[in-house]
Order: sequence, then C-alpha cells, then structure tokens
Amino acid sequence: MYLRQQRQLAEAIRGALRSLYGIEVETVVLEQPPELKFGEFATPVAFELARKLRKAPKKIAEEIVGALGSSAPVAGFAGFEVAGAGYINARLDRSGFAQAFARSGEAEAPAERFHSLVEHTSINPNKAAHVGHLRNAILGDTFVRLLRAAGQRVDVQNYIDNTGVQVADVVVGLVHLEGLNLAGVEELMSELAEDGERIDYYCWDLYARVSSWYEASPEEAAARKKLRLNTLHATEAGGNETAQIAELVSTAVLRRHLETMVRLGIEYDLLPRESEILHLHFWDLAFEQLKAKGVLYFETEGKNKGCWVMKRPGSRGRTGGRPSGDSASSGTTENSDSEGPDEDAKVIVRSNGTVTYVGKDIAYHLWKFGLLGRDFAYRPFFDYRDHRCWISAETGEAEHPQFGGAQAIYNVIDSRQSDPQANVIEALRGLGYTEQASHYTHFSYEMVALTPRCALELGYEVSEEDRARPYIEVSGRKGFGVKADDLIDKLIAATHAEVDSRHPELSDEEGEATARSIAVGALRYFMLRYTRNSVIAFDFKDALSFEGETGPYLQYAVVRTRSIFRKAGTTPEEALAGLSGVDVAQYLSGEGSDGIWEVWLRGAKTTLLLDQCISTAEPAYLAKHAFQLAQDFSNFYRLHHILSEEDPARKKLLLATAAVTQRELIRSLAWLGISAPEVM
Repeated sequence: MYLRQQRQLAEAIRGALRSLYGIEVETVVLEQPPELKFGEFATPVAFELARKLRKAPKKIAEEIVGALGSSAPVAGFAGFEVAGAGYINARLDRSGFAQAFARSGEAEAPAERFHSLVEHTSINPNKAAHVGHLRNAILGDTFVRLLRAAGQRVDVQNYIDNTGVQVADVVVGLVHLEGLNLAGVEELMSELAEDGERIDYYCWDLYARVSSWYEASPEEAAARKKLRLNTLHATEAGGNETAQIAELVSTAVLRRHLETMVRLGIEYDLLPRESEILHLHFWDLAFEQLKAKGVLYFETEGKNKGCWVMKRPGSRGRTGGRPSGDSASSGTTENSDSEGPDEDAKVIVRSNGTVTYVGKDIAYHLWKFGLLGRDFAYRPFFDYRDHRCWISAETGEAEHPQFGGAQAIYNVIDSRQSDPQANVIEALRGLGYTEQASHYTHFSYEMVALTPRCALELGYEVSEEDRARPYIEVSGRKGFGVKADDLIDKLIAATHAEVDSRHPELSDEEGEATARSIAVGALRYFMLRYTRNSVIAFDFKDALSFEGETGPYLQYAVVRTRSIFRKAGTTPEEALAGLSGVDVAQYLSGEGSDGIWEVWLRGAKTTLLLDQCISTAEPAYLAKHAFQLAQDFSNFYRLHHILSEEDPARKKLLLATAAVTQRELIRSLAWLGISAPEVM
C-alpha cells in the first residue's frame, strides 16, 4: 500500500515537472521524514533542479506544490507543503489510506519479473551439516520466498561437489584408515542404519581424523599427499571402485543433508552434481566458446607458461591474442603483449591440462543461462509433501521438469569466493553475454562462529584466551563446530521445557509442534537479523530470548493479537471488514493518534520492504521491519485498552489495528520462513 502511494507520488511529480518546465526526470527521490509531523513522504527534487532551472529551490518547490494541488489533486494525499529551503513534504489522507489498507489482502508485486535461479546450501557431501551451513541455507531459502512472493518463477538448486577433495578425504579414511573396500563400506552403512547411527555423523569424525592423519607424520607427508591426489583423480574419473565408494557415501550424506534442511522448511528443486558436469563434458563446449571469442589465451611466458588464462576483472592485462606459428593451426591463441605476460591473469586450464574450479564454474553457468548447448539427464531423488526434488545424471528419465535457461541467477556463496565469482561474470561479459552478466548476483555472506558461552554449553574445551574473544571460529576439518541437527534438537528441547511450564494443558503433540515452531523461528531469525556482511556469533540464550530482536519476540506479538480476538469474540477478518464505513479520521489525527497511525503506516510498508530486499539482495531489511512492526504494536497495545474501549467507532479502529498487525506480521514471518504458533 505504501509502495503504491510512493509510486503514484513519483509519477505525479514527474507529471508536474513535465507540465511546468517541459523536462523529463527518470527517477524522483522520495524520502521518509524523520518525524510523522512532517508527513509521510519528502522529496529534495527542487534542490536537484535548481542549477538546471536557475531558480531558488524554494521557488521551484512552491511551483511544484502548486501544480500537485491544482485541478487534479494526487489521489490518496491530503496535501503538500514546502519545508525549509526547498523540501516538499507530502501528507497522506490517513483515513482513506487506512480504509484501503484494511481491504487490501494481497502483497503488491514489484513491476519487474524474471525466471530466477537461486543456488544455495551447496554443502560438501562428506560430513554432517553444521551451523555455518545453516546461514547459507536460511539466507537462500528466504530469498527464494521473497522472489516467489514477488510473483517470480524460481528454481532452487543445491550444487553438489561429489567429486571434490573433501569427499576424496573421506574415501581415504574409509579405505586407508579403516581398511575397507566397497563391500566393507556397504556393510558399514548397513550396520550404522541398524544401530540407529548416522552416516553423516560418522563421516564428521572420520573427516577430522583424516585431516590429522595427513599432518601427523612429516616423513610420510609427501606419500599421503600423493595418496590424496590419486584418490581425487580416481573419484573424478569414475568407473572404478574408488569412485563407487565416493558415490555411495556422498549420496547417503546428501540425503541426510536434505532431511536436516526439511526440519527448517528448506526444500530444493534440483541437485546438479559435479560428476555430471565432468562426465557430460560441459567444459569442452565452454572451452570452445571461450577460445573462439578470445576470452582465453594460451600463455607462452612467465609463471603461467603453458596455461590457458583470462584477464581478471578490472585488470589492464590483455583479453586475448593472435594466432602464431604452430599455435595457429591448433586453434590456440598466444599472449603477444609486448610488455610481457600478465602475471595476474586467472589460470583456467593448467599446463598439465586439468581445468580449474573457475573453468568448470563458467561452463556450469553457461548451462544455467541456457547458453551451453547441452543439458543434464535427470532422476527423481527426494520427495517433499507437494513436489519432487531431482538430481542430475548421465542417463535419466525422459519426463522431467525443465531446468536451466534462467534470466537471473543468485549464487549464495560465502564472501571468500568473491574472486572466483567475479571471474565467472567477467567470462560471461567477454563472451558477449552482457545482459546475463548484469543479472548474475553473488549473494555473499560472512561466516558464522560461536560465542565462547555457546561453545562451553556444547561441551567443548575453551581456553582462557578464547573465552575472552567475542567469538570462536568453527572448523569442520578440525571437528570443531555445531552439527546442524544437534543445534536444532537442543533448541527444540530448551523451548519444549518452557512451553510445558507455561502451557501444561497442551497435549504432547501440540507441545512438540509449538516448541518446534518457536525453535525454528528463533534459529531462522537469528541468521536473518544481521546483514549479510556481518559475522554472526551464535548463542543459544540470545537466539531463544522472548525479549529484544528475536524470532520468539515477533511470534509472541502474533500470539498476543490472537488472544485479543479470542477475548473480543471476533476474528481479524471481521475486525478489518468492520472498519468499512466508520469515520476514523478523528482518531488518526491530533493528540495521541500517532501511536495508532504508526502501526498502520509500518504495516503498509511490508511490500516496500519486499521490493527493497529483492533489489538489494538483503533479507535483513525485512527482518528489521517485522521487528519494528512488533515494537510499534507493543507500544500501541500498552497505550490503548482495546477490549475496554467504550467508544464503538474507536474500538473498531483499535481492533482493526490489531488485525492489520497480525496480517502483516504473519505475512512477513512467512517470507522469513517462520510460522506463528497459537500459544507461547
């Protein structure tokens, strides 16, 4: 609602400028005044035009205000005024706005729609998911919800590096530390299942042991490094027992990851795997495109001699070269830069012929945009309640959904991968795919750590030095961290105890469902309340608090509104419908009215926040908005006695205010992936 009025005002100002001065302005800056007494919108447009029109800003502002309030006043606005040296303040028609917003049940979608592809989670399938992985998954899932709320078609992908070094390390552990062959690994997995133990937890410990084993014997370091490399190459090549072990274990761990994420309401459409990118030769097709367009060149000098390289983004190095000598007949392109080789160039194909991570990623993203000329085969892998998740394959089913060919891509990958991501974008631009490059977003984020208090609660030994730190970094390689399922279990257990003490009347099933809703809400909100470029130090006590900026605080605000309607013997829908025809103007202006109006205005900004979150790829803005709406309602609830109000018209407005709060909080929480329980 607020976004609609904002767009309407901007268009009216553009029309006034066109009428008054014969000028076209593409963007009109609209701000929110610091206090409601100045109105709901303000614009500095007069200052921006002063030099061009050679007039004082205040004079321009007066002329614009005159035009806005002339023969065709702007619908939904009560008036406009000049403030200070040339600002224009705009005041909404509060009564009309409230009536219209009470009737508005659906979110307004941003004007621009895409077929978007969001890739998130992407945990190496070599051990259990941990708390750091949850930030990625929750950020990605929330952004998917935001895009879908805006009417976009979204494919959700979870990239699986099932042939990488981390999987190879687990295979080394199984074969060389545990002494197992393929049959032995199959037997181990059967025994774990029979004993109720989990393969991802087993691999968590094994991975840490292997990491220590590599470093335990300096005299064996070279041999163990070679063993690791040979295992990696065998896993990548496929068609051997080592690759079969890697496939068996990584697939089982992957299934456990999906089961973990279901607990948080996180689902996927496709699991593209590294093995298929290799075996279906995606890179070969991409390599030909990159060479043909001169994005890659063959380096003949310097440290990268014998490699295929490309210039880095922002580099002044060459983008290509000229065919020369034997290279011309083979299709290679040499670096002919007279100033010598570009030592900062990014290596895409090493001198031994192996392709780097970035090279494979370029090929993968050409597929994502539908530009590669080849597709995966697909097999069903995991069933959710209302849809199926597919996995890439070399051969698969003839009938499957259409994947790839997206218009916009969002990759949820931590900030340490900024350079590889930038190189993929540079390659797309070099190939001439500038439109696709402009719709490729590295949705980066910082790490999740633990507070010293949290580490102690989990049973870790924490040195005096670490106890004084603001946070302690987790490390899967060292086995230090919180397994995601353990964290969720601990949060549910703590919440369940609190729910039981407050509501002994609930059945076991109701108590469990309530505890799960609160625990998941606490975890998701904790991961979302911080902007993506902030390091998070996770803490149980902070996340589960019913006070302050937490998920339970927001959920409790919804529970409080439900209590109001139960006691009033009505419903939120009836309260909103009951506002129709009631003259509420007197209650939304004058002394004591701002507290009521603040709730309506904040609630009406929900769609504005949806628009902002998508345009900036920052879900934290919506989390903050939901918290501020809950705060505004808390202040309103404290000042206005809804149930005992004697003025019938005013009581209808107060009940409608609670109903609007509930509607917009539930909507905001749903976009954040958080449900609102009936009681807390």
